[in-house]
Amino acid sequence: ASEWSGIDTADAFAIDDTNLFHKLGLQTFINLSPIFTPGIFCSFSNGVYNDEEEWFRSIFANSKKEEAIQNLYEFFVERMGGPTLYSVRKGDPALTGRHRPFPVTHQAAERWLHHMEKALESTPYIDADSKLKMMKFFRHTAFFLVAGDELKNQNQRVP
Repeated sequence: ASEWSGIDTADAFAIDDTNLFHKLGLQTFINLSPIFTPGIFCSFSNGVYNDEEEWFRSIFANSKKEEAIQNLYEFFVERMGGPTLYSVRKGDPALTGRHRPFPVTHQAAERWLHHMEKALESTPYIDADSKLKMMKFFRHTAFFLVAGDELKNQNQRVP
């Protein structure tokens, strides 16, 4: 993941050095929630579900947008140091397992990151340092999932 993402593990997990949930405050995360405003999660999901590339949209074709937004919001809050919303509702995040049905290629990861970066840039509630830490985490995680997809594909090959 570090090699493909260009983000070393220490930089990717710098989000753990600063509890971003506490730093940014509950209100920021409420403002980010599509339940209350058209914040980052709606902006991101609208980008993903309306992407101009059909191959990319097809990855999400069988996912309900509202559930995807809720999953992203709850995971994001939990991973950034807030309450364990995602784990309480769905169990361990187990990212590689949950993303196993999807083709998480290098190209798909870059496209996903493009939408996440645009959504973060359009969100005024988050300071630049926090946005940078989040993007490093997201970039490393996206390529961690690419590695999981590559491993899945290797295991499916017939010798």
